[in-house]
Amino acid sequence: MQSFFSKSELNNLTMKGRESFVSSRKDKKEEEETGTVSTELSFPPSWNISGEEKEAFQKLHEQCAPMTSGQAAISGIHMKKNEAGDYAFLVFIRHTMEKKLKMNKVTLSIFDEQDEVLGRKTFQLEDFGEVPPNGCRPWEFLFSEKDLFTEKIPEEGWKLVFQLSPVSKTHSLELTKSWRKRLPQEQQRRLRKMVEKVGPPRPGQVNFLGLSAKMVEAREELHISLLIRNGGEKTINLEKLPLVVEDASGEVIASGIFTLDPKLQVKAHTSTPWNFVFPKSMIKKSEPDLSKWRAYPPKKKKKQ
Repeated sequence: MQSFFSKSELNNLTMKGRESFVSSRKDKKEEEETGTVSTELSFPPSWNISGEEKEAFQKLHEQCAPMTSGQAAISGIHMKKNEAGDYAFLVFIRHTMEKKLKMNKVTLSIFDEQDEVLGRKTFQLEDFGEVPPNGCRPWEFLFSEKDLFTEKIPEEGWKLVFQLSPVSKTHSLELTKSWRKRLPQEQQRRLRKMVEKVGPPRPGQVNFLGLSAKMVEAREELHISLLIRNGGEKTINLEKLPLVVEDASGEVIASGIFTLDPKLQVKAHTSTPWNFVFPKSMIKKSEPDLSKWRAYPPKKKKKQ
């Protein structure tokens, strides 16, 4: 028998997440004039839960915001991190349409209270069943670390949102696990906004955007941070990456080949930041002008 609530939660039933709505009506005034519609709770046919848990879901269902005709909503109940490290989002799927609701496949995005995107995933929902007209049904969605754009998810104030527009063409920031751990949330926000502002590379193009560069004189090293931008339809895996760096004068100040182990994965339509350290042996100019610089893979020489 499945269980979704602890004893303490059963004694203090509150909705921890927010609600998101989509409407089939284009005219907002028409939507407001229809008045509110009540939804009736039902459970997935694959679920086996106790009467006490069913009663808990009913009490939480009563806490949900009113809906108007022609809407669908996701109402957040709670989020927990399980033993496997996945984030389990327990929600109500509600709708106010006069026909049954069946969802075979759905893409959901996670948002925080500032409406920043925290993660995204596409789910197959064969076991969800059909929700009767004007119905409500609980469901649990699991997000793994690879589905998240951040290291932490707030326990309260989050919401799941139906991703209605195609995601594949939306260029976004993708941080590796190590970057998510060490980069403060505010810096992650700034980097994400920068990616949005710069816009995507041309379709099919992979390019490099410089974030920062500095000479570490004590160690005679050049440290640079790059944003690797993948405008293609497929994930790229970088194992060996040759790089050339030019300063403001256009002179090559450093060059070398970097071995990435484990390989660096940059998903389709995403930008991923990475750090590169050029040791003394790779540096060609000891006092470069880094007021302006660029880094790029050298062009392959054509065979004679």
